[in-house]
Amino acid sequence: MTKSLLAEFTAREGAEDEVARLIRDYAREVRQEDGNLAFDVYTKASAPRAYWIFEVYRDEDAFRAHLQAPYGAPFNTALTPLIEEDASVLTFLDPVD
Repeated sequence: MTKSLLAEFTAREGAEDEVARLIRDYAREVRQEDGNLAFDVYTKASAPRAYWIFEVYRDEDAFRAHLQAPYGAPFNTALTPLIEEDASVLTFLDPVD
């Protein structure tokens, strides 16, 4: 079964350009992962500093491999001081059949 989630965070005021650059670069890396099926980055139309990232991985193993990717920790380290939350808020999703 695929592993799907929504990651959310809000860029701090003044950090919008740096957050956009970081997430674009990170998205390019993640989309190259063998088990990644989707990594779609959105901002909320009514609050453009609010990011929603929809992620889908082939299965649990692909998601675990994503978590071990060498570019993940540096991305999170760079992102954390630039966002309002302590970390990205993750919501895991189940499909409705």
